[in-house]
Order: sequence, then structure tokens, then C-alpha cells
Amino acid sequence: MEENVREPAAGSESGSEDSLVGNVNKLMVTPPGHTGASKKGHLVFDACFESGNLGRVDYISEFEFDLFIRPDTCNPRFRVWFNFTVENVRESQRVIFNIVNFSKTKSLYRDGMSPVVKSTSRPKWQRIPAKNVYYYRCPDHRKNYVMSFAFCFDREYDVYQFAYCYPYTYSRLQHYLDSLEKRNLDYVQRELLGLSVPDACPDTEPSLFLFIESFKRR
Repeated sequence: MEENVREPAAGSESGSEDSLVGNVNKLMVTPPGHTGASKKGHLVFDACFESGNLGRVDYISEFEFDLFIRPDTCNPRFRVWFNFTVENVRESQRVIFNIVNFSKTKSLYRDGMSPVVKSTSRPKWQRIPAKNVYYYRCPDHRKNYVMSFAFCFDREYDVYQFAYCYPYTYSRLQHYLDSLEKRNLDYVQRELLGLSVPDACPDTEPSLFLFIESFKRR
């Protein structure tokens, strides 16, 4: 398990984003100067899984963390999606997560949308209450737009997962397309159109995606 506190880079925020070359992998974020064994409440962040995205975590205080998301593979200026897990929580631990490097000034988060969350004991996605979500221009981040949400962990042994919205993974798509193929429908044809580049996270399988399927209707 990687144990690290990623200090905010000096200078411009855009320069710090250039170093986001991979997702965090079981990253334990501890207070500055902490030595010795980890404790409950030292949060462990992970995004090395399919559709995961979280490139960096900065410890601000015991209750607040700045999160940096990685850009799209083919468009480094586009940063919207996030999907990550948090574990090693303390019961009744309250936190504020700030997604600090969104690329869009306009967002549905300004109109009542909120991130989704689930945990190992409650596997169904639920929306975080909109009253706990804030989308605003932040003076601490070059007046960029930041999405902050407050959350209270209520079960110590759960792993919590947070996402921009309901994830729809490539594997889930393939499972659905496989089910269509098995039905031998005469108006559905599946063809390879292209391959994607490998995922930047080293712990995931190379992404040789069967991209989009063509459907021929009578």
C-alpha cells in the first residue's frame, strides 16, 4: 500500500496537473509529519479499476481533501469524470472532498445534480443529498470552478465508492452485447470498428476495445 501525502505543487495549478500520469493506487493520505502505523481515519484512496479516475489527493485538514482528476486520454484539456473508492474510514468521520480541476464552467451540479455513492454493504448507487454539494468559483484555485461535497462515513469496514454519475463500464457493455448475440437476432450484426489506446493505469488490462457495434435493421 502506498503511503503518501501529495503536497500541492508550487506555482500554477495547471503545472501540477501535468504530473497526473496515472490513477492513485491504494494511496493512504496521512497528516503532514505523521510517522508510525496508520490509524483508522487515515483515508485510503483507489482508482485503479475499470472506469476509475483520480490522479492526486492533497491533505488539507483532518476533514478536508483536495482531489485532482486525470484528463481524457485524447484531450488533456477535458476533465470531468471521476470515480474512486475510499476505505480505512472511521465511524462517523465527516469529510469534505473538493474536486478542484474541473475543466467546465457550466455543470449540472449548479442545477441540483449530485454525485453518486455506494458501499460494500449497500451496493446500490444513491445520490448524495444536493444540499451537501456545492459548485462554485474558488479563489484558492485560480478562481477555477470547484465541486465540493460533504459526506459522513457511517460504517468503518465498508469500502465507499464515489462517481460523477452512474458508471457504465466497457465490461458491462460487452456483457449486454454478448446477451444480444446469443439471441441470434437477424437484425443485429456485431463488427470490430477500432481499437483504443491502453489505459494509463498499470494495474488494469490493456484496453483493446471492441468499440461500437453496428446494428442493421430490416
